[in-house]
Amino acid sequence: MKKFNIRKVLKEVSSSTPSVQVGPQENHLIRETIQSDHFQLCKTVRHGFPYQPSSMAFDPVQKILAIGTQSGALRLFGRPGVECYCQHESGAAVIQLQFLINEGALVSALADDSVHLWNLRQKRPAILHSLKFNKERITFCHLPFQSKWLYIGTERGNIHIVNVESFTLSGYVIMWNKAIELSSKAHPGPVVHISDNPMDEGKLIIGFESGIVVLWDLKSKKADYRYTYDEAIHSVAWHHEGKQFICSHSDGTLTIWNVRGQGKPIQTITPHGKQPKDGKKPEPCKPILKVEYKTTRIGEPFIILSGGLSYDTVGRRPCLTVMHGKSTAVLEMDYPIVDFLTLCETPYPNDFQEPYAVVVLLEKDLVVIDLAQNGYPIFENPYPLTIHESPVTCCEYFADCPVDLIPALYSVGSRQKRQGYSKKEWPISGGNWGQGTQSYPEIIITGHADGTVKFWDASAIMLQVLYKLKTAKVFDRNRSKEDKGSTEVSDEDPFAIQIMAWCPESRMLCVAGVSANVIIYRFSKLEVTTEVVQLLEVRMQYELNDMESPEGGGGGGEQTSALPTPGASPQTSGPPSHPSTSSNNSDGGNMPCLKVRSTPLKQSPGYQVDLVVQLVWVSGEPPQQITSLALNSSYGLVVFGNSNGLAVVDYVQKTVVLNLGTVELYGSNDPYQRQPRSPRKARQPSGAKMSRKLSLPTELKPDLDHRDNSFSRSRSSSVTSIDKEAREAISSFHFSETFARKGDSSLTPCLYVGTTLGTVLALGLTLPPAGEQRQLQPVIISPTGMLVRLKGSIMRMAFLDSTGSLLPPAYEPWYEPNVTADGEEREKVRKRRPVSVSPSTSQDLSESQYAVVCSEKQAKVMALPSQTCIYKHSITETSFILRADVVQMSQGMCVACFCANGHIMTLSVPGLRPLMDVNYLPLTDMRIARTFCFTNLGQAMYLCSPTEIQRITYSQDICENLQEMLGELFTPVETPEAPNRGFFKGLFGGGAQSLDREELFGETASGKASRSLAQHIPGPGGLEGMKGAASGVVGDLARARIALDERGQKLGELDERTAAMMASADSFSKHAHEVTENIYYKYKYDYYYKSKI
Repeated sequence: MKKFNIRKVLKEVSSSTPSVQVGPQENHLIRETIQSDHFQLCKTVRHGFPYQPSSMAFDPVQKILAIGTQSGALRLFGRPGVECYCQHESGAAVIQLQFLINEGALVSALADDSVHLWNLRQKRPAILHSLKFNKERITFCHLPFQSKWLYIGTERGNIHIVNVESFTLSGYVIMWNKAIELSSKAHPGPVVHISDNPMDEGKLIIGFESGIVVLWDLKSKKADYRYTYDEAIHSVAWHHEGKQFICSHSDGTLTIWNVRGQGKPIQTITPHGKQPKDGKKPEPCKPILKVEYKTTRIGEPFIILSGGLSYDTVGRRPCLTVMHGKSTAVLEMDYPIVDFLTLCETPYPNDFQEPYAVVVLLEKDLVVIDLAQNGYPIFENPYPLTIHESPVTCCEYFADCPVDLIPALYSVGSRQKRQGYSKKEWPISGGNWGQGTQSYPEIIITGHADGTVKFWDASAIMLQVLYKLKTAKVFDRNRSKEDKGSTEVSDEDPFAIQIMAWCPESRMLCVAGVSANVIIYRFSKLEVTTEVVQLLEVRMQYELNDMESPEGGGGGGEQTSALPTPGASPQTSGPPSHPSTSSNNSDGGNMPCLKVRSTPLKQSPGYQVDLVVQLVWVSGEPPQQITSLALNSSYGLVVFGNSNGLAVVDYVQKTVVLNLGTVELYGSNDPYQRQPRSPRKARQPSGAKMSRKLSLPTELKPDLDHRDNSFSRSRSSSVTSIDKEAREAISSFHFSETFARKGDSSLTPCLYVGTTLGTVLALGLTLPPAGEQRQLQPVIISPTGMLVRLKGSIMRMAFLDSTGSLLPPAYEPWYEPNVTADGEEREKVRKRRPVSVSPSTSQDLSESQYAVVCSEKQAKVMALPSQTCIYKHSITETSFILRADVVQMSQGMCVACFCANGHIMTLSVPGLRPLMDVNYLPLTDMRIARTFCFTNLGQAMYLCSPTEIQRITYSQDICENLQEMLGELFTPVETPEAPNRGFFKGLFGGGAQSLDREELFGETASGKASRSLAQHIPGPGGLEGMKGAASGVVGDLARARIALDERGQKLGELDERTAAMMASADSFSKHAHEVTENIYYKYKYDYYYKSKI
């Protein structure tokens, strides 16, 4: 029996609840209005291209596109802004999709041999029925237009029939051995195609993989014709008149067959084969995976196919071939083709198809081709499917942005659009937008591996790309082989974005790349040509030559650090403020990782480079990756840090203001015992390589990459000891106007620095007055001491005023940097004063501020200027925080945290009361950890796959209104009228032949199916729920049709009963007549004889 330890229990209880400490001057408590019932976690919408797509379907009446994926996901697309995401619980690949056209339902077949019926008449589609096959593998499905009977082909070559209303199997089965010739002993292979003759529903064509095609008569239950070819079949397509069909084969050929001609195909085509002059068979080509045969009233039919290229076309991109009459167009695609569908004017297979577009599903893209215009141009895709154009490396999410920001970004981004698109409207136009009232602007920024930065409008749960910035243009891509540093740094993505900092009010943007560079951008509506890109080269090196261990393990010891003199060599006019670190060094090791272009740079309207800062190699060692980044537009400063220290750059004067090692920040009060690094020889650049592997923006995460995606780790939680590695990385920054030192009575601009060992240090900023003096006088920065220490790496800092309201950093309003006005206007712009959001001067300065600090393990609230801890909360002991943000909700402030164990938590501010803790998402890879971010008003997002963004909300208000915000997929649309048969076709029977499938496949005629063959799994609702969800004209028509059917059935039953009653009455009448006659004669006889007596 385990011994009970009361101390351990009390310790756990005390660590799991916030301990409140009230300082002598902070004896008042802030009333917190935010409560736990203001929080609820739910997914809102998923954006981006479906990851690893596997199948596709289109409803030609509703104009909705469905895409299934290899992970069992289902994405439905209507008009731009109408999207829906569903997921099969099993996670098995979706192998085929079939719409119940204009019925608001979809059938999905999965690789685990299950078939599902989805109800699309609700905003969040749900499964109505499921059928799981136990003995046979599903290979192909076919649902005829306006039919309730689904044909399912299997790997054994059999075909089963399912009633989609009840999702029960029919007893009618087409066995493979009955379909093929009796003389054939070989198995024909799996069923690869099923479809009914467009002109005769009673005839079913079945394609077997081996090359056998069978025309099956459903009524007589036997094969009418068999067509044999010596190459495997991949797909079959009908001519709309039902007299011919076309097959695609594994040798790159197409065969066209007459229905009534069994012997040989009437035509064999090798679209991409070289025709030999001696009349021999063309050389075999790659398989034609799919073919479609579409007719037009005027002109030749279209034959559209994928695959079939010659084997000698090595390296050629995948192609879609469009054959129209004598012309053949080969359309190259950027990625392999998964599937394609031809969009036609009519849903009826027995009418001229009139194709107008082809939807091509690629592995990483969706392309729609206009068949009606010469040259087959593509449609401009309005969906946000280009998130993965280059792999996403980092994300930022901003809610409640300035209202003029999205129009400004859209204005400059609209000029980047390509030309040559089809002039027609996007053909996938079904559904209706939601009616949500959410109106505040939201922007998502994504950084990519190729150095691009994309701005997205994410307002009202939609997503649209606004603007694309290419940071790689700043650098010289043609790196010469003679450049030692460049050639040795052989990485795939040297321009990848690591961290981004953005000020929405001033529109200043700063990005840090994996090659240890920082680029500062200004936003301009005017085009400009930059003759020379301004560059600062910075040396950051950290080396401990000596170490004195402080007694008692406390602080107060002194260390001697051998940090190099802070250096910068601005390539601009004016003297550098620091010694130059150009390649004058004798060891030849001082060089940047990327070479900034020396030629003039033409910069279009939008974000234009203002300054490039590069860390250089020092003594043959590459610079460390940048782990943290921040900017303040009011102060004109950018700060970045890594495992060596930090550097502060004044981008107004283009100088380095501060370059300090982490140890120097502590001064003589360093509390840690740091082991010196072992002596080493100066290495030459030729033997060193810079690691450009993307990691989380903190030094504590690299070991996560080597644990098979397991995020459990063993780390000492002690803040008074350091691992063998003596480096302490900078993990976070925060600019604020606050009390720089303990006991200060005035507010001053400050920079707070958080480290990976849980220390928060303060730096005081002395800024020149605005205007001309800001251009000339230097910015002075001085360390002011340590604020607080926490367990784990510092993740986020924020400041509150005395009422508990957030104090955002001061900012400078945006202005046009490339002004063309006269000198007076220029001076006016130059003298713009920054906007300060600090407390007004009328506020009593003795009133406190509060600093909220969150680390990987815990959160603390410090009262300023007394610097006393008034609230403390241990967030996690067994795991660690990956992302933390102090966010503004409509009811108040809170700290939102995403933990490595998958929990999403919120804490009140400043009281640090736990408000929500949901086990949401067990972490599976670094991508989620790298891209997860919170923003104001209860919004969050992350990359759920390499191509998709998942947005979630933790706000109760948004969860309640989500149903209204979501778009509707199903809309009431009348089904087009059936094609007119014409007088002569009606007279002589040349039109389409209908079939009473109920009579053939119903239980009365075919009996019951084997129970062991498949298991029926009912969904949350039945078919009646689907019918009841209908609304509008179509719903009324559907209900009327159902009512008529039921009425017809009842009338039929009534007729039968009436006939039976009439027959019974007839019989009764005859019988009664006979009885009456007998009685009459009997009485007459008796009366006659009695009268005689």
